[in-house]
Amino acid sequence: MKVVAAYLLAVLGGNASPSADDLKNILGSVGAEADDDRIELLLSEVKGKDITELIASGREKLASVPSGGGAVAVSAPTAGGGGGGAVPAAEAKKEEKVEEKEESDDDMGFSLFD
Repeated sequence: MKVVAAYLLAVLGGNASPSADDLKNILGSVGAEADDDRIELLLSEVKGKDITELIASGREKLASVPSGGGAVAVSAPTAGGGGGGAVPAAEAKKEEKVEEKEESDDDMGFSLFD
């Protein structure tokens, strides 16, 4: 990821086609080690391609990847338009748990009046 980040920083800085030395300089400026194999692999994959098109195609691919728990949150608002109701319910449960914990801490497991 750091090689990709260095490449994106170079492109963002105005260098449309950064070289391996450019990436090594960027990584070296923050004290990160530059892996020559990864740099060459990245440069071979992006050679002659527009970075905005690569990012757009990457977003399309990521949109189709299931992300575990995130799928439930995404599908809830589209189900009936009232998906926002699930979030307050979850917050209420958290608050109830906190209140119960506070009560049990107050009596420390025994009572003088039992």
